[in-house]
Amino acid sequence: MTNPFDTVSADAILDGTATDAYFERTERTLEHAGRNPRVVAEVTCDQFPTGEFQAFAGVEDAAQLFEGRDVDVDALREGRLFDGGPVLRIEGPYLEFARFETSLLGFLSGASAFTTNALRARKAAPESLVLSFGARHVHPAITPVVERAGLVAGLDGFSHVAAGEVLGREAGGTMPHALMICFGRGNQEAAWAAFDEAVGEDVPRVALCDTFTDEKDETIRAAETLGDALDSVRLDTTGSRRGDFRHIVREVRWELDARGHEDVGIFLSGGLTPESLRNLRDVADGFGIGGYVTDADPFDFGLDIVAVDGEPVAKRGKLSGTKQVYRTPDGRHHVGLAAADAPADAEPLLEPLVRDGEIVREFDIDEAAARARADVEAVGFE
Repeated sequence: MTNPFDTVSADAILDGTATDAYFERTERTLEHAGRNPRVVAEVTCDQFPTGEFQAFAGVEDAAQLFEGRDVDVDALREGRLFDGGPVLRIEGPYLEFARFETSLLGFLSGASAFTTNALRARKAAPESLVLSFGARHVHPAITPVVERAGLVAGLDGFSHVAAGEVLGREAGGTMPHALMICFGRGNQEAAWAAFDEAVGEDVPRVALCDTFTDEKDETIRAAETLGDALDSVRLDTTGSRRGDFRHIVREVRWELDARGHEDVGIFLSGGLTPESLRNLRDVADGFGIGGYVTDADPFDFGLDIVAVDGEPVAKRGKLSGTKQVYRTPDGRHHVGLAAADAPADAEPLLEPLVRDGEIVREFDIDEAAARARADVEAVGFE
């Protein structure tokens, strides 16, 4: 069956036709001339440290891209924070990987940007429940990339069912405004009660409380309807009706407490940013973060040859020679030539990923998240 959606197949990525046309013409030209030098190529965003750290992701996809090819690849580990210098290095005959540059940069650029913004959200509310709600802002084919980015950044879960199947994690979520509207104005109680009766016991009873009347009114009614079964209320008020959101949340908390529902949480969603989370984290228990993560601008990674047949070379504006990057004891990032002495007590960050076409690294989301947490503290991220 022909793919009915505008997506590129996995086969096209792996056979290299998911590429820019000029790489095909480069291959043809080099083959015609009988040239295929052994090169070192590096993926970088900034040449030198700038003091602004970003998170690295997309590494597993990059490894799969080079499996079975006559190349060696070194890369930062997933979740590590970087600041200038190479994040990935390839060594081998140029024609072994020339046509894969486009897909490689796509794998790294989007995933790293999503992870970095998710990490900023996590940092903004470190003690709160923070979930990824951004799947609706991207093409369905890349929702696992978004949700994995959130997990690597330390978010507590996500909403997309198919992404969960890919990642081996269960998606979460309760009710949208559409459910409330289908029951009709004035019938909010019927909607909440039907939900409570219909879903499994393992699903939290989180009542959406801002559909037809104000947040305080619907919260009181939801608490009266569900009683002790109510776990949380969710406020997803559109920005044009939100007013002083912090004050609204404080009112909702007051009314819940006044009726003996001190254990009922308040969960917020809808257009939230790290600034929102910092402003609301002391009055709310959890957040759904969406567009802030998925709207992240892809990183401007580039792949450049820095050595040919053992000799350093690079285009103007790039640094020639094979490099290593280090984390120094003071949390800084250091870029140096691989053959030079490392800074004292520094940790080298480029590590083997592929050797002679064989993937030599395992990938674990929880380990990547732990790595990101450690780096956040080490470098003073944001």
